[in-house]
Amino acid sequence: MAIVKFTFEDKNIAPKTVEAEAGYSILEITEEHDVHLNHNCGGVCACSTCHVYVLKGDEFLEEISDKEEDFIDRARNPRLESRLGCQCVILEEDAVIEIEIPDQREIIGHEH
Repeated sequence: MAIVKFTFEDKNIAPKTVEAEAGYSILEITEEHDVHLNHNCGGVCACSTCHVYVLKGDEFLEEISDKEEDFIDRARNPRLESRLGCQCVILEEDAVIEIEIPDQREIIGHEH
């Protein structure tokens, strides 16, 4: 199982580490493990509300597409390590990935 460590810009939320199977996206993992991450389009790479920062382990994720890059440009506070959670599919079972979730209070989107 892959290890995914979530930290949060909102320091009122405690970090959370979960195990996940390869083949699932970071967005799907947040849903399965009750980690709040907005996602207006339902995970089809049509918005930027599931924007996250991949702090470690990007080599264990599917490569970024041109379409994803276009939507990241629309995200709030994009950085070099920005990705969309719906597009970050884990490739290997022995992956160790660290994700920072931007402050969701600053994101206009549905509460999920």
